[in-house]
Amino acid sequence: MEIGIGAPVSGAWAGPKQLARFGALAEELGYASLWTFQRLLAPADHGGDVVYHSVLDPLLSLAYVAAHTERVRLGVAVVNLPFVSPAYLAKQGSTLDVLSDGRFDLGLGIGWSPLEFAASGATTARRGARTEEYVAALRALWAEGDEPVRYEGEFYTIPASRMEPKPVQPGGPPILLGGAVPAALERAGRLADGWMSRSGTLLATIAADIAVVRNAAERAGRDPDKLRIVSRGVVRYDPSGVGTPDAEGKRLRLSGSAEQIREDAAWLAEQGVTDLFYDLNWDRRIGNPDADGVAAVERAEEIVHALAPSS
Repeated sequence: MEIGIGAPVSGAWAGPKQLARFGALAEELGYASLWTFQRLLAPADHGGDVVYHSVLDPLLSLAYVAAHTERVRLGVAVVNLPFVSPAYLAKQGSTLDVLSDGRFDLGLGIGWSPLEFAASGATTARRGARTEEYVAALRALWAEGDEPVRYEGEFYTIPASRMEPKPVQPGGPPILLGGAVPAALERAGRLADGWMSRSGTLLATIAADIAVVRNAAERAGRDPDKLRIVSRGVVRYDPSGVGTPDAEGKRLRLSGSAEQIREDAAWLAEQGVTDLFYDLNWDRRIGNPDADGVAAVERAEEIVHALAPSS
């Protein structure tokens, strides 16, 4: 299983200096990937999860990190596809793949925030069907060869045209579909290069979600062993080892000491997770915009060192 970290895009530690700093640190310590996430708007009354109150754009952040790194893979978990056309995102994804020399992974979601749907002029209707066309349109735009691109669908149309430059990765960046309901899990298995879990995924039962993804791939005639299963690991680091209790009083996975978190990571690999990234943005002492910036960076560095794959 590959281990990555969430990039500094939310709250007190987010900014250009830390994006460069933690990108370099990830490579130095042997992490395989860096991940961002998308949030366009937060409630006017400052409600909701504080991690969403101040968030950098995910793709611009990855472009910045690409300029300060050489080896680590760069992923977004996720871009919400209803808010942007496939042609526009295909151009961004291809450009980012070129600038990073083929290190980009594209996570796609269908969105959930009413604020963002309203502000984007997007619709929640038939999001599943739209997702299927969206993936097909992206792959058409990223296809190798010299033939013009053309795509005709119910929701998206690409007239005969060309998009250059092509991505470095043949066929384009890997597409990882998010989602939690069975239909979304099955769609990931049928169409995508993998599935991306969300921050609220119950890790204790993630094996059941993975089984739905893999079974759908097999029914579609695809090799389930070739799918990536990417887990956003919401880390609750507590060197004392007490950890964070769940609703039943049991310690939540990925909470507690570094040793406990490492044990949980190994357990996730046994469940079928192929890629795990420790997302420190969900730590309220780090991803809260009202937290102390210096203390946030110090805590993030402590955790990143403690959980480093090479240590």
